[in-house]
Amino acid sequence: MGIKEEVYFEGGPHVGDLIFNILLAFTVICIPLTVGAIVRALWLRYRITDRRICVTGGWMGRERTDIIYSEVIKIVKVPRGIGMWGDLVITLRDKSRLEMRAVPEFRDIYDYISEKAAAKTGRPLEAIQS
Repeated sequence: MGIKEEVYFEGGPHVGDLIFNILLAFTVICIPLTVGAIVRALWLRYRITDRRICVTGGWMGRERTDIIYSEVIKIVKVPRGIGMWGDLVITLRDKSRLEMRAVPEFRDIYDYISEKAAAKTGRPLEAIQS
């Protein structure tokens, strides 16, 4: 029996990202962006719990990345889609980065991850967000 986790957020990218990129496809030059948005909509899933962040994606959803909050040293949010969704970039202790694109409710998720990372690392919240 595994350890119980409380799920804070579970879902895919914001539907607005898909709609916006489909509309951009009419300009022909943005077709690669549209293909990327379709692939994200089909196979990208986020799961944020009180213990870890799990991102499942890649071709047919076969790649999975799990990170624990004690590894997070920095998190940056970038609003997109008139602020309705956004991207999160999480920097880990080994200086690698996890990019989460088209995250719905990204401000709330940013705050949640920042709080959990600050609690696990023992550093103040401001040190994590800088």
